[in-house]
Amino acid sequence: MIEVPTTAIELAKRFEGFHRVARADPSRAQPYICPAGYWTIGYGHLCEPKHPPITEGEAEYYLKRDLQTALAATLRYCPVLATEPEGRLAAIVDFTFNLGAGRLQTSTLRRRVNQRDWPAAGQELRRWVHGGGRILPGLFARREAEVTFLMAGAKTGI
Repeated sequence: MIEVPTTAIELAKRFEGFHRVARADPSRAQPYICPAGYWTIGYGHLCEPKHPPITEGEAEYYLKRDLQTALAATLRYCPVLATEPEGRLAAIVDFTFNLGAGRLQTSTLRRRVNQRDWPAAGQELRRWVHGGGRILPGLFARREAEVTFLMAGAKTGI
């Protein structure tokens, strides 16, 4: 069984961040609405608005569980990634975690990955930077980081 690449965990943590709310308890994360309009807690875990605050350790647990789900979906839709360098797998797992398995399933990105057309896959990743009808700087930076790993097939580090 393939484990969630460390690079995917690092990417998700880097771009999701652990959102604390100082007015309540600065050691715990509170639910918040992400830029896409979803209630979220910790490192991008979808939740209900009344979810109780969580510690960073609990957020990491949720993240690892969510990334395992994203990994399973990524390998289901892009089986070629099972034999590619870890960085390529991490890039697409991070994309799937961020945007959902449904977006990967129906995307041209999926087709390009399965064709092992890495330059075209990188171009497809770069298309997924919009939110609310505009380019979001955070998504732009995240896609560029994913493209870097996809193109290099990097094994470790950010």
